[in-house]
Amino acid sequence: MTARRIALIVPLLMFLGFVALAVYRMGEPQQRVIVSKMVGKAVPAMDLVGMDELHPGLNDGDLRQGTVTLVNLFASWCAPCRVEAPQLKALADKGVVIHGIAVRDTPENITAFLKDHGDPFRRIGMDPNSKAVLNLGASGLPETFLIDGKGIIRKQYIGQIRPEQVTEILKDIAEAKGS
Repeated sequence: MTARRIALIVPLLMFLGFVALAVYRMGEPQQRVIVSKMVGKAVPAMDLVGMDELHPGLNDGDLRQGTVTLVNLFASWCAPCRVEAPQLKALADKGVVIHGIAVRDTPENITAFLKDHGDPFRRIGMDPNSKAVLNLGASGLPETFLIDGKGIIRKQYIGQIRPEQVTEILKDIAEAKGS
């Protein structure tokens, strides 16, 4: 082979190798869920303004009061949040303390959302810039964190809570109370 021919073939082979690798990698499933690195650690500092008189704000001290708590990240514009609303209400009806963090939303829209889908929240902190979401290491909405009475994040439930998860969550809460 001549040097000229080699100079043409080598880049072509490299390009074909790149294309083959890209096609191979496209067939692999992507990891779209980001597990928070905060699980097992203390709740990060936060001091969120409340939505209204019925729903005072939320700060990290509220999560260190000795009560196992769920913190749900939600928004009125979030379709999966609507789907999980009955499960949150069922948990609240069983005595579970649930606080909400309303992400990039307005009190008016949240009020309408709660009227239509039920209100499981004791507190609702407003997070207009997603700062609390980022500090918690959340991957999106909805997302729920199980916080023990000392303010340690024990578990992360990514995505909407489905009916079949309610029993599992109640078990996780019982375990967190025992720790």
